[in-house]
Amino acid sequence: MQLHVIARGKIGRSPEAELVDRYLKRIAWPVKITELPDTGGAIPDAPAQSRTVLLDERGRQMSSEDFAALLGKWRDDGVRETRFLIGAADGHGDAARQSADLLLGFGAMTWPHMLARAMLAEQLWRATSILAGHPYHRSG
Repeated sequence: MQLHVIARGKIGRSPEAELVDRYLKRIAWPVKITELPDTGGAIPDAPAQSRTVLLDERGRQMSSEDFAALLGKWRDDGVRETRFLIGAADGHGDAARQSADLLLGFGAMTWPHMLARAMLAEQLWRATSILAGHPYHRSG
């Protein structure tokens, strides 16, 4: 299953970009990044058999194990691509929220979208590591 991060805003050369690259390079699954301008720019069409996850401060909070289990289930069910949408400063509109398969939150606090991208990259690495039985994740 391909993991596709679709993010508003250009990350450029920044400390956050280094973190994103560090984690995404470790993932054995196919990963694609699409950057869009803060406003405008079309979100790529979703392929057949895909899931869409919107990062949203009001979204569901999950443990890393539960997130990994969900990705593993989607993969095993034949989902070809899971898309993770990170909005700009104003987040996502109501229509996007309603059409998503999952609203995912990293806590009740609002995070800068560049930091949210780094946090997502780490959680994708952690989830795929859990599914592969890699010792990176240590549950307590």
